[in-house]
Formats: sequence, structure tokens, C-alpha cells
Amino acid sequence: MAFEPPERLVRALGETPESSQNAEWLGQLPELTGKALARREVLAQRVVAPGGRSSLVVLVRSADGTPAALKLAPPRARPDRERAALEHWAGFGAVRLLDSTPGTPYDGPDDGALLLERLQPEVSLRSLPEAKALLEAAGTVRRLWVPPAADHPFETVAERTGPQCAALAAAPAEAAELVRAALDAREELTAAPGEPALLHGNFRQGKVLAGERAPWLTVGPEPLVGDREYDLARLCRDRLEDQVATSAGASGARRRVNRLADSLEVDRDRLRGWTLFRAVESGVRALAAGRRRDGELLLEFAGWL
Repeated sequence: MAFEPPERLVRALGETPESSQNAEWLGQLPELTGKALARREVLAQRVVAPGGRSSLVVLVRSADGTPAALKLAPPRARPDRERAALEHWAGFGAVRLLDSTPGTPYDGPDDGALLLERLQPEVSLRSLPEAKALLEAAGTVRRLWVPPAADHPFETVAERTGPQCAALAAAPAEAAELVRAALDAREELTAAPGEPALLHGNFRQGKVLAGERAPWLTVGPEPLVGDREYDLARLCRDRLEDQVATSAGASGARRRVNRLADSLEVDRDRLRGWTLFRAVESGVRALAAGRRRDGELLLEFAGWL
């Protein structure tokens, strides 16, 4: 079968600073996928489409008929770190690795591919009513917040957000006030970090899928170590168009932040600060990529905080 990358993946990787390296990887992807399948002795069924924005996922079956999913990501996405995080979680709250044994160093092929348990890619928390989705999301992300191993390979929140500050310096004048507020918030938060935990890094409703072993399991981590509040910031703006369409506006956004903070026993002000920073960073990046409507929605949300 053909392993051409979905258009959504091609478009998303083309918007990153590493677009030239991503283009090279995309060109090699059909061959890389074929070799990864052969090494793991699994049979491809279909490519998940539209799929994600940072990887190719192929639904597969092993020789004994066990359903699974093969994920391939470009080197810049650090699939080795995703593997390390999934090994550390060992299936608790997260999708389970099938080609790695918890507690045993991985000695398989270093080809950027991960063989994962099969979840339901078309059924995420976004299929639930908003209140129920947030409740399930909170329960799922709480399971992931465990102490990292002493010799962990993950970057810190400060290291992840440092380069983003440089990119914000080139923001358009219309976003200057919000950019200053976001940079100030980030400086204050990184100067006095909270107790570190292993974080998902890109947690939101769409990253939590229905499974058989557990009702809901998270996928697609971009793992790092740091404040739990950082991990909730993306969740605070989930279903952003719906939030903007309501009459609640700023008060509704602040209530959402406070509810999430209280339900997970994290600091309200720290959550507000990280939500502001991440919304502004995403908004400025969207504007730079020509996605003006997305950028304006994100900056409007940031202004409410």
C-alpha cells in the first residue's frame, strides 16, 4: 500500500522553522515506513487520515492478529523522548508501547518509529460534551504527573520556552502589548519554578483517545519536565471557537482557568500566566504562518486573561 503523508501533516510541517529538514523527511517517508513495518513484522492496514500535525500513524496487525499502530515522526520531534516518556508511564494514563519492556533499556531499531497499542483514532474527548470532556481530561492528565527519572532525557519548561521568546520578539506591532505581558509572565514563572513533574507537553482534549484497556488514554506527548500548570495551559483554550462564540468572553475564560486550577489543585496565578504565554506564542506563530484567523482568535483569548 502507499504511505503518502496526509496533507494536514505536510502543511503543518511546512510551517515550522525546520521546514527544509521536514521536507527531506517527508520525501523519504514511504521508504522509512516500509522498512519500519518490515523490522517489526507487522502488516499495514491503513494510514490514519487526516491524522496528526507532527507524525504519520499507520494502523497495523501483528502476525498473531493483534491490532496496533505504527507511528513515525521526524527527528526534530524527538521520538526518542516520546519513547522514554511512554516507557516511564508504562501505560498508566497513556498509550502503551508494544516494542519496549518497562524497566528494560530499549535495544530495538533507532528509526524514529514507535509500535503502540491500538486506540480509537476517531474517538477523542472532543466527542464528549464540554463539561464531561474537561472532567475526563483532568483525570487523565493527573495520572501523567509523576516524578521523572533521575537520569531523564527531557528538557525543562524553561528550556522549551526560551527559544520561543526570541520568536516573540519579531511579533507584529498589533500584538506588542500582549507579547510584553506574556514575556513578563514567563520570566516570573521560570524564576521561581514549582515542584517538577514529567509533563505531556501538548495536552488537550484531542490528545486523549478512547481505548479498550482503559476508557481514555493520552497520545502524542511532547514530554518535558516542569510546572504542572504549563501542562494545563493548552487545555484552558480547548474548543476556542466555542469559547469566543459565547457571551461569557473574558469572565468565562477566567472561570475556566480557575475551575481547572482548583480541580487539579494547582496555583491559579501560575496557570493563568502559562496560559497567557502559550496562547500568545501560538497566536504569533499562527500569524507568521499566514493563518490570520487562528492567530487573531488566540490573541483575543490571551487578552481576556
